[in-house]
Amino acid sequence: MNNNDRLIRLRYALNFTDTEMVDIFKLGGSEVTKEDVLLLLTKSNDEAEDELQLPCTNRMLDSFLNGLIVYKRGKQEPKPGQQPPNPASAAVTNESVNNILLKKMKIALALTSEDMLAILEKAGVSISKGELSAVLRKEGHKNYKPCLDRYARNFLKGLALTYRG
Repeated sequence: MNNNDRLIRLRYALNFTDTEMVDIFKLGGSEVTKEDVLLLLTKSNDEAEDELQLPCTNRMLDSFLNGLIVYKRGKQEPKPGQQPPNPASAAVTNESVNNILLKKMKIALALTSEDMLAILEKAGVSISKGELSAVLRKEGHKNYKPCLDRYARNFLKGLALTYRG
């Protein structure tokens, strides 16, 4: 599963319009046009169509997820004496992209661990609270566990079943 697939599934699950997608990218610090969004959301079935698709980089996906948090929860003002967070500081690697997706979706939608387990359960996946906790940990933590595509795909499927019915 690549970032374009993740973006397509997110858009479907949360029922965003093209204009909302552009706004969310803008909130996350990426300037994309409506045409760029359409190219990002184009599903390619063969190599000839790959030229018509704009690849979604890890940085773009991270920007979208950061924008989604602001879109859903509002901009967070730094506390007095605290420096504002640097959104570019978190480097998203291909190995950690699913972990970051789950973490940021949990924040954006204000989900509890029980909510996330219920969403996965709707998609037919049963994991323990400990396994979910390991996936949501910071990379480098002794209990960190990489999130496989299977879990991310089923989480997005469960999200679609939850929000779209």
